[in-house]
Formats: sequence, C-alpha cells, structure tokens
Amino acid sequence: MSTDWGPVIVAVSLFILLSPGLLFQLPARTRVVEFGNMTTSGIAILIHAFIYFCILTILVIAIQIHIHF
Repeated sequence: MSTDWGPVIVAVSLFILLSPGLLFQLPARTRVVEFGNMTTSGIAILIHAFIYFCILTILVIAIQIHIHF
C-alpha cells in the first residue's frame, strides 16, 4: 500500500510560499501590499493564515489532489 503525499506536499509548499514577507506581505506597514520586504506584523500573519487555509482547503478537499508513492 502506498500513502497519499498530496496534502503534505501542498501544505508544505503553500506554507513556504505564503510566509508573510517572503514573496509579499498583505497588509504591509506603509502600503497595502509590499513584495519581498522580509518583515511582518500580527495582522499580516492572520491574513496570510486565512489565505493559506482557504487555498489549502480548496486544493485538498475540493480538487482532491493525491500523490501516491
């Protein structure tokens, strides 16, 4: 039997890509969106966590991404 690695790979890649300040930060300290500033705030963490949850739910539950090794 093989295990389903789809949710794990999707979750890890989204966690890396949606880290506040890595690619973008929403909301930023001085503007609405800043790109690659490598700083963060509490509200940015909450917004990025909400975006992460929404995209992860859509990809894993609605689209049902499965990767079997």
